[in-house]
Amino acid sequence: MIFIDACKRKETPYTPIWMMRQAGRYLSEYKEVRKKAGSFLDLCFNSKLATEVTLQPVDILDVDAAIIFSDILVVPLEMGLPLEFVSGEGPHFKKTIRDEKSVFELKKDAYRNLSYVYDTLSDVRSKLSKEKALIGFCGSPWTLATYMIEGEGSKTYAHSKKMLYTDPNLLHSLLSKLTEELKGYLSMQIKSGANAVMVFDSWAGALEREAYLEFSWKYMKEIAASIKKDFPHIPVILFPKGIAGYLDKIDGEFDVFGVDWSVPLENAKYHLGEKYVLQGNLEPSRLYDVQALEEGVDRIFAVMGKKPGHIFNLGHGMLPDLPRENAEILVRMVREKSKR
Repeated sequence: MIFIDACKRKETPYTPIWMMRQAGRYLSEYKEVRKKAGSFLDLCFNSKLATEVTLQPVDILDVDAAIIFSDILVVPLEMGLPLEFVSGEGPHFKKTIRDEKSVFELKKDAYRNLSYVYDTLSDVRSKLSKEKALIGFCGSPWTLATYMIEGEGSKTYAHSKKMLYTDPNLLHSLLSKLTEELKGYLSMQIKSGANAVMVFDSWAGALEREAYLEFSWKYMKEIAASIKKDFPHIPVILFPKGIAGYLDKIDGEFDVFGVDWSVPLENAKYHLGEKYVLQGNLEPSRLYDVQALEEGVDRIFAVMGKKPGHIFNLGHGMLPDLPRENAEILVRMVREKSKR
């Protein structure tokens, strides 16, 4: 698998490419399946339909890896927090975690209840070409905790940060509990057919450096070390969004560092390129225009060259209104420009 070889810094015939949120609303085929499912969560719960949308971008775009179709919030859902997706607003938890009692009441070993994710992984792996990799994923403990504490997405993270500074032990208690669930969750994903796993820290940039290292990165490192200990052959990708100023503090036992579009790629290469394979980091909005797209691709290859140590991706997820034909152009362009 070219993607797995690239994760291990092996020589590959070209730079492999896949895209975050590659299964999504920019594809008419996805919208049809989503309609059939009834709701976003019902699509996540339906292994047959989740398999279908996981495979769509591989079939349509010919990317080098599939990423399992699911959502990071199924873990807190199974831990006992009722979840709904409100149209136009996003995810919403009907209960929040703001005191010791609510942390204590969260279900333990909830990852065992996520059979719909594991069934999707097994099904996808059985249908996916042997040349294509399958990526499993989870949210980081900090990112999941913010949703559980706030009850929804937030611009200020007021309740989460209040807990961090007024009751750090309580927040650590929640983060530790989440970390144990996520270790089990990723392990089960690997046993179900995932060839690599990725941890998304979407709200990494919400924290100042010292707080980030203590309340987020520490736990991501713990998850990565646990997976590498039990599954040394499985690549681990860590993706913290918005920490351009903290790159000199990044360390740990993992294989690939996901670079978001706000981080100058040359900075990531300088601080991390010797130790980790870099993944990224095209600004997704460049896909609105083919010329802008090509300029972005050329800039990335000017920094990374054609040597092993790079996986092409966007610096965040595909946007719902991006032209699918430009996504197809991007995949072909990356292959042609990086042929060795």
